[in-house]
Amino acid sequence: MKPADWTGLTSCERREASLLGPWAMHSADSAGRVHPEPLHPFRSPYQRDRDRIVHSAAFRRLAHKTQVFTGYQGDYHRSRLTHTLEVTSIARTLARALALNEDLVETLALGHDIGHPPLGHAGEDTLAELLESDGGFNHNAQALRIMELLEIRYAGYPGLNLSREVLDAQATRKRDGKAPAPLLETQVVDAADSIAYDTHDADDAIELGLVTLDELLELPLIAEAAGRARDQFGTVAGPDLRRAMLHELVDLQVADLVAESRATIDRLGIDSVARVRAVFDGLDGGRGVRVVAHSPALAAGKKQLEIFLFQRVYRSDRVMTVRQAAQEKLSQLFSWYVAHPEELPARFRTRAAEWGVRRSTADYLAGMTDRFLEQDHGRRMC
Repeated sequence: MKPADWTGLTSCERREASLLGPWAMHSADSAGRVHPEPLHPFRSPYQRDRDRIVHSAAFRRLAHKTQVFTGYQGDYHRSRLTHTLEVTSIARTLARALALNEDLVETLALGHDIGHPPLGHAGEDTLAELLESDGGFNHNAQALRIMELLEIRYAGYPGLNLSREVLDAQATRKRDGKAPAPLLETQVVDAADSIAYDTHDADDAIELGLVTLDELLELPLIAEAAGRARDQFGTVAGPDLRRAMLHELVDLQVADLVAESRATIDRLGIDSVARVRAVFDGLDGGRGVRVVAHSPALAAGKKQLEIFLFQRVYRSDRVMTVRQAAQEKLSQLFSWYVAHPEELPARFRTRAAEWGVRRSTADYLAGMTDRFLEQDHGRRMC
């Protein structure tokens, strides 16, 4: 957009017009909100969305929700909140490098995990099993439910009243086929999520003694990151090598993603949001393309790392023993509240008339932190 076309734009919209690529989502082109609001004089719609997520109860509770390692004591390994902040940091770097809307990317990254229940994926798997005949449970769908219904921030309507682009992005993560093809901003957050958890799960696994650095160094992607660390710092070993390798592992993935995505933008002539969606949907007669993606070589290395983490970490005997004990507590508490719905907080009792006791019970339990779940289980099961 040329300066001559800026008439009537807000200061935020003019700034975006001067900095963002034509493939980015400009706030001037936003589809608005379910409940219309006037434009803010100096904050874009996506800046306001970011602040609404940060001030939500669901976001604050992420500080005390498990990322992966349920039940392990210690302050080093990641919580849902620290994971979210790492994803946000990586996503903003990617957005700036690709001339995307950083405010929208930051909002999507900060909100991408607010639907996670306590106990990490163990909690999600338990609720999914318990609700199998009631529509199931998925943390991405739950995040959208929080954004649209469960958070109460306004007197006139439920939810956070976020921009439609934010809601569409979260609906895309549900993978139910009803949402529009993802914006590049959405694709960037998905990629940043993968980069963050592949890196920090390896780090946390070493810290907890589930694997050794030497075992990880047998993987080609880790070996490449370690080689880059040695090229930069010389002979390093032990904790110094581990820290340097982790830094290089993030940088290696980010650099590859930026280079590959830029090449795809050029190759496919991506010059608008409409074109982004068209190539994703495969409207050119070929298979749909996710523009923000790694090169085949790096994607293969990531796949090897993820298989290793799944087999040696996520499904290790130590992790599974703790996981099963935690899942049993969540299952017991669910059954107790279904049998005693009068003990649910008032707003969940009210919703039970519309959504059913089992769904409202799941909504309540999914909002708990690990610590509160443990305390409530002790009170109810005594």
